[in-house]
Amino acid sequence: MPVTGQTAIDVPTRAQVDAFEGPAVLEFGASWCGFCAGARIAIDTVLAEHPNVRHLRIEDGRGQPLGRSYHVKLWPTLVFLRDGVEHTRLVRPDGTASIRAAIAGIDAAPRPTDTPP
Repeated sequence: MPVTGQTAIDVPTRAQVDAFEGPAVLEFGASWCGFCAGARIAIDTVLAEHPNVRHLRIEDGRGQPLGRSYHVKLWPTLVFLRDGVEHTRLVRPDGTASIRAAIAGIDAAPRPTDTPP
């Protein structure tokens, strides 16, 4: 499995992503994408504040199965997951505030085994 925060060399399958435990962020983009480069500092800043969140940069493009399974159309697209379930999606985030809010949502999301009192 790729190291957190690095571009995924071995892109996981959708089944593998669905089996993730805990909070995770899938970042779909392309190395040549200007929007991706523009969002890089904000994304890296917020994710550095949350070392417990798994972060995978997925080099996306036509025919890439993981991006297509999430219906990614624009880059960067950040998919925020908790235990393999999508909670939030940001397309072309414009700063740290929206990314922080999305991260807070998956950090605070109850686990499927949690039951309210």
